[in-house]
Amino acid sequence: MNRWVVRGFILFSVTGLYSTMALSQEGNVDDAREALARQEGDEDSSKQLEEVFQAAETSYSLQKEGSHSLNYSFDYSYTGDQRLDAQIRDGNIRQLDIIPSATHSFTNSFSYDYGLMDNLTIGARFPLVVKYDTQDELSTQDVGDVSATARWQPFPYVPGKMSTTVFGSFTTKTGVSPYEIDINEQLSTGSGYYSVSGGLSFSKVLDPVVVFGSTSLSYNLTATDLDQVRGARRLVEVSPGFGLSGSAGFAYSLSYDLSLSISTQLSYSDETTLQFADGSEAVAQDQMTGFLNMSLGTRVSDTTIVNTSLGIGLTEDAPDFSVGVSMPIQFSGLKE
Repeated sequence: MNRWVVRGFILFSVTGLYSTMALSQEGNVDDAREALARQEGDEDSSKQLEEVFQAAETSYSLQKEGSHSLNYSFDYSYTGDQRLDAQIRDGNIRQLDIIPSATHSFTNSFSYDYGLMDNLTIGARFPLVVKYDTQDELSTQDVGDVSATARWQPFPYVPGKMSTTVFGSFTTKTGVSPYEIDINEQLSTGSGYYSVSGGLSFSKVLDPVVVFGSTSLSYNLTATDLDQVRGARRLVEVSPGFGLSGSAGFAYSLSYDLSLSISTQLSYSDETTLQFADGSEAVAQDQMTGFLNMSLGTRVSDTTIVNTSLGIGLTEDAPDFSVGVSMPIQFSGLKE
């Protein structure tokens, strides 16, 4: 993801990600189907799949009405880059410098989901972010951007048919904004603006494989009343562009205790406009990012699956790589 993902998304997190999947049917079944089928004493298969594929998608199933779930995920990502610091006025370059950067990001996230109805789940994600820039020797520890989500399954799952889930999210700007810090002395932990997104996700069971995909559109609200010094100018407003993303992948049951998922995500971000107090503007060009994510779900008990993931950036604007671990948190207060 998604960070992921994201979840991620992810991925994405998560992220996060869809419909309840009944994996056993009438008639003769092979070993792979038996590995995926619900066994006596197991938790519900929808919860198992949600945990198995959490690193690749936000959720693969919805909570039952009145039920709760709490998940913890840890993600590390590394981004190495070279920043071009230039000021252009009247066609002349007044300042030009190439600044290398190497940023390490550690994100601890807690995700809570509640089944409002059998086909409607609401949730929230609370991230804690630690960042290090080894090139400039900067560091920060703070809250990230808290988000609220809703997932709705319009039609019940039918074995052999494709399942569809509609999802939406609202992301706050609770993290440290990159537009309200001293960029030479501080690091950010958030985007700096509010964002609303929505989309569709699809999945289909082709024993012993589950194929899935999703597409989403995000709208980023303009950040105003800023007062940040950038070079010789003062930044007062940022208008981020819209975002468009899509992902696709598959999950395969290696055994009753192991499941492997592989997915690819492509994201497009429209250009961002920065407005300064002197009336001048600067435009950050649009970006296309690609990310490949591989996740391994390991059953450690009858009711617990731990996911480990590895992500590899496919484009220049994506993080170089990321690793993550996610698992459910179980205690009596959240039992059905």
